[in-house]
Amino acid sequence: MKHKLLNFTVLIEQDEDGVYVARIPNIPGCYTQGKTVEQAMERIREAIQVCLESDMEEILPMKFIGIQQLEVKA
Repeated sequence: MKHKLLNFTVLIEQDEDGVYVARIPNIPGCYTQGKTVEQAMERIREAIQVCLESDMEEILPMKFIGIQQLEVKA
């Protein structure tokens, strides 16, 4: 069985409690958390594997272009 390498963009944010939340924007529901960035990255790798194994349709990474922050008055 031939394996192919896939590159996914990982978005990491820190919540109000200091926990790092990692998610894959183009895989709905693929996210995890950790006490450190390193721990979140280890866990998101595992989460990606689970998502890829359980998803019926093929998931292909999207090309990363950039990230912007936008401030909005609420």
